Amino acid sequence: MNTAARTSSLQATVSSARPAVPAGRAGRPHPALGWVLPVLTLLAFEALVRSGVLAAHLFPAPSEIVRTLFDLGSGLASHIGVSLARVAGGFAIGASLAVIAAVVVGLDRRAEALLDPTFQALRAVPSLAWVPLLLLWLGIDETPKITLIAIGAFFPVYLNLLSGLRNVDRKLVELGEVYGLSRTALVRRILLPASLPSLYTGLRVGLSLAWMFLVAAELIAATRGLGYLLTDGRETSRPDIVLAAILLLAVLGKVSDSVLKSLEKRALVWRDALETRLG
Repeated sequence: MNTAARTSSLQATVSSARPAVPAGRAGRPHPALGWVLPVLTLLAFEALVRSGVLAAHLFPAPSEIVRTLFDLGSGLASHIGVSLARVAGGFAIGASLAVIAAVVVGLDRRAEALLDPTFQALRAVPSLAWVPLLLLWLGIDETPKITLIAIGAFFPVYLNLLSGLRNVDRKLVELGEVYGLSRTALVRRILLPASLPSLYTGLRVGLSLAWMFLVAAELIAATRGLGYLLTDGRETSRPDIVLAAILLLAVLGKVSDSVLKSLEKRALVWRDALETRLG
């Protein structure tokens, strides 16, 4: 067989062995596609309320909810700012403690035997069960609210990072040991980078739970915040205020998750994963 024939045969073999590119890579969906379902849902509810199918005094039309948001004016910005500060503080504290705890438990079997059973038991305690205890211990200022949000953010980050550390490829660890890396260097240069995907998954779940725990936190003698708006709307029989607060919680939760997802993509750009191929 001559050289040209061998080259042609080799190229055919490589082409047949190369994995097919997923269809999604050829045409990336437009970002506006994510707005289609929410907009259609709002239009459908607007039509149902205007036609009398849904009672307006129980389920206000989306246009009425938007009007309520404008009527709240500068007070609404204050409620949003307070809730954002509480979520940011609680999430930062809970996630930081979770990373430390996961590294300690993930790298030491004695620490796992000592700490993990307690963490698993506390994880099963409902958020509202913490409220009276935190009131007794910490009073009614900002401390119990931020503490409750930190509790909500702690466990998803802890569990996901612990799982990521435990599932790091053993060959990578052995390679680091061959190169004489110290325990600290092994954690910093191999274990933590390899477990970053799991960490970011935990951070995103923890952030969503932080928003959920916010509502329970703002039941603790709060006079400002989106959770307070929910309570105020219920007590004054204002479903428009309740739905406006729910809408704001959904939007803020989505925006904060999108920011974290963007940071995840930047930090994990080195991955050769399906998501990278999809674009």
